Amino acid sequence: MPLSSFLLAESPVTSLEQYLELGGGKGLLRARRIGPEATIEEISRSGLRGRGGGGFPTGAKWASTRSVPGRHYVVCNAAEGEPATFKDRTLMRANPYQCVEGLAIAALCMDAPDAYLGTKAKFEVERLSLELAIQEMDAAGLLEGMTMIIAAGPDEYLFGEEKALLEVIEGHDPMPRLMPPFQHGLFATGPQMGWEAHAPEPGQLASPEANPTLVNNLETLANVPHVLSRGSERFRRMGSEESPGTIVCTVVGDVARAGVYEMEMGSPLSELLEVAGGPLPGRHFKAAFSGVANAVIHASDFDTPLSYEAMKAIGSGLGAGGFALYDDSACMVAVAHEYSRFLSVESCGQCPPCKTGSAEITAILAKIEAGTGSEADVGNVGRRLQTVTDANRCYLGTEEQLVVSSILQTFPDEFATHLEGWCELPARHLPIPKLDDIVEGVAVYDERHARKRPDWTYAEP
Repeated sequence: MPLSSFLLAESPVTSLEQYLELGGGKGLLRARRIGPEATIEEISRSGLRGRGGGGFPTGAKWASTRSVPGRHYVVCNAAEGEPATFKDRTLMRANPYQCVEGLAIAALCMDAPDAYLGTKAKFEVERLSLELAIQEMDAAGLLEGMTMIIAAGPDEYLFGEEKALLEVIEGHDPMPRLMPPFQHGLFATGPQMGWEAHAPEPGQLASPEANPTLVNNLETLANVPHVLSRGSERFRRMGSEESPGTIVCTVVGDVARAGVYEMEMGSPLSELLEVAGGPLPGRHFKAAFSGVANAVIHASDFDTPLSYEAMKAIGSGLGAGGFALYDDSACMVAVAHEYSRFLSVESCGQCPPCKTGSAEITAILAKIEAGTGSEADVGNVGRRLQTVTDANRCYLGTEEQLVVSSILQTFPDEFATHLEGWCELPARHLPIPKLDDIVEGVAVYDERHARKRPDWTYAEP
């Protein structure tokens, strides 16, 4: 399928006037004209699925959240922290107006007077572009009194987990709650199982209120204005039957030209890699990871279509469309150690099997990488992987289980070599691909993360 440009314009949209000239604002106007129910039906017909990693049908999510009684809130998740992912920051830089318009349409459908946009404080350029877009659209009367608040949060990975995101908006650390947002939303006055309950808001009943909250990824919301202004049928003409539309992909690692590229859903992963320039000279691809939430993708599966169903069929997942590539010079034992360490450090500690289990797995993998491990160590990793997900509040423990076990199963020969005390591959620095930026085809990784400790403090350089 050809490269597409549905969300990423050829040049950045830097003013409301420019956005309106390109057809912006029509989706919000149509949503107001046809009302929440018809708007949700149109989104459902489009087949739009969440672009944050889960791929849940957007229309179904909106309909189910709206059906829960109580005061509703809407949150845009732009707290991008998944390794190998830079697409939300690219969208905020390219066209913040479509992001704000999509959030406004979602708030309209939930009858929510207040909408929040959660992003990281360190994303200064992106945050300022969103602030300007909100101010311009409000001044032009497009928001019609709707309040939009940008919540700037910490750099922790779990800030991007939807339940932890709500905690940050309320002024707390990014510690995932037990219940999902539609059951226990923002500023809820009901029981919070250990969290501080809020006083009833003016005009609200004194009885406990769940405040069901809709949380959508920024890319998901950026699609919404286009679906409404151009029609669901046009959206469905792109992509596959089960995964319509386009997806904004990030490609980093052992690739000629790191970058963010918009592809039509259903395009082969190999075509995306061709757009990114293919492997480095004299090398060939060995594996790819779609963030840290899915099993490794072996190079033999690189013709798999970029769709949720196709990636699931090979035992992995599409995730947020971010791919870290590794070529034949990369030691997969070292990669397993780095990915496990990232998850171990970023675990919040509320669920001991996750925190202690991932820490022990990381320590054992470090031994194996150093050539001092044993067969018994491999067995201990396997046992820990079986329990690391026990009593988990979020998906992080499952990510540890999926990623590490898949590398063990896909590259057993490399582990066997390390157990013999040596590695045939050259020593390489393979940092976790946590992105600070992508500049002219070169990925800039957050090297500071190597000094991050399990309590989320940093060692001195």
